[in-house]
Amino acid sequence: MADEVRNAGEPQTREPQTQGGGTVFGMILRGEIPADIVYEDDLSIAFRDIAPQADVHVLVIPREPIRSLSHAAAEHQALLGHLLGVCAAVAAREGIAESGYRVVTNIGRDGGQSVDHLHFHVLGGRSMSWPPG
Repeated sequence: MADEVRNAGEPQTREPQTQGGGTVFGMILRGEIPADIVYEDDLSIAFRDIAPQADVHVLVIPREPIRSLSHAAAEHQALLGHLLGVCAAVAAREGIAESGYRVVTNIGRDGGQSVDHLHFHVLGGRSMSWPPG
């Protein structure tokens, strides 16, 4: 998440709309760059963050290129529910469901979003403080 905040003002390079969109997450979805994938299904994929902010830091993304939660439409309601279910499943698989975890999505520049593809951070394995950031 720190990298998202640090890079939030940097524009994303736009590529033609292909599977997963023109972001680094699209490249992961297309298999163009490697990722440590911990879960995947027809609608989503989850992989370890390359700059973890907790002992467990997994990103959950939809395969459909939705820019952010603010760009999700009514037609995405089922997908959004699915993604939150995947967050819970990842937490269980990673062994943090019982002790607790945090699910975060950053939206826009001021929210610290650095990749223009909706994603949820699943963070756990340590005590979280409040307020964040």
